[in-house]
Amino acid sequence: MNRRLLVLLLGVVGVFAIGCAVQGKPFEKLPSPPGNAVIYVYRPYSYGSSALRPAVTCGEDTARIGPGGYHAFIVPAGDKVVCSIQTDIADEVEFQTERRSYYIREELGWGLLTATPHLNPVDTDAAQTEIQSCVLEPQIGSAK
Repeated sequence: MNRRLLVLLLGVVGVFAIGCAVQGKPFEKLPSPPGNAVIYVYRPYSYGSSALRPAVTCGEDTARIGPGGYHAFIVPAGDKVVCSIQTDIADEVEFQTERRSYYIREELGWGLLTATPHLNPVDTDAAQTEIQSCVLEPQIGSAK
């Protein structure tokens, strides 16, 4: 009986773990459009990832990114651009953009009761390894 219960529990945990990951197209780097920069915000999938999808805004665009997903924000080059997470505890990253790609990892830290999202700029070399396992986060309508 204990063996059957263990198998059942492992199956349920497996279904929930797979169901939390974002479904979409694998990572594909975009060329920087003329006069613009690309900011990739990604959230690597990890065991215990939360289904929490806080709104991330970079420039004028907003997206919600789930575990294992990414979103490419196209912003004007030469401008100061702020990327932020809209939660009770504000977290933001600021760039003076050039015509190139930038990478930000969204991470969830755990407090006493809830997850707290953070944005961490990542250098290109480290980001290339991590973002390869992410998929394009489908956006339905405006997340604002």
